[in-house]
Amino acid sequence: MPNRLFAAELMDYLAAHGDGNGEGEQLPSMSELSKEMGVSLTKFREQLEVAKALGFVEVRPRTGIRRQPYSFLPAVRESLMYALAVDCWKHFEAFSELRNQLEAAYWYKTVYLLTALDHAKLGKLVESAWEKLRHHPIQIPHDEHRQLHLTIYGKLKNPFVLGILEAYWQAYETVGLNLYADYDYLEEMWGYHEKMVIAICAGEYEAGYEALVAHKDMLYHHPKMVQDEG
Repeated sequence: MPNRLFAAELMDYLAAHGDGNGEGEQLPSMSELSKEMGVSLTKFREQLEVAKALGFVEVRPRTGIRRQPYSFLPAVRESLMYALAVDCWKHFEAFSELRNQLEAAYWYKTVYLLTALDHAKLGKLVESAWEKLRHHPIQIPHDEHRQLHLTIYGKLKNPFVLGILEAYWQAYETVGLNLYADYDYLEEMWGYHEKMVIAICAGEYEAGYEALVAHKDMLYHHPKMVQDEG
């Protein structure tokens, strides 16, 4: 293969054949691909494992190798999980700061893309969150929290931004922030979320941005972060 871009022949093959958006695109068998690339089957299998870990391909017993649409999430997630294992709070706080800056930077671009259906979904998420908070016993509306943020930014077409935003929530769960928070913290946080959604639905994007920025530092006062870092 001339003009090699990668150390692994399989990566070169995937980059040269298709644009990375062909979800479910069937690829030749392992033996055919290893022959075409001029590598041993053992070496090809090693490269295939890397491609699977990065989310470039899916391998199943009956369907064989299928290309997956490009996503930045698998690569970010693998690196981030390693970073958390090395130094949990130091790296989580650094990644959280990056995520906060991205959300602020893309706020105006994304809110203009949201549809009436998105507005309705956001309203239902806020409603569901308050129902959980007023339930006896109280339930932590983590799923609503995650879905609300990802819905707001879900219309963006930038796979790198989306990969980072999605990886953040997996890190959030890994460090256990979804498992505990006191009521006052949750009530204040969802007060900001409600303001954001009301502003989005009313087209008052500046007010929504102000609520977003005002609530982003609340994470550093989360009871678990204060306790674990103390």
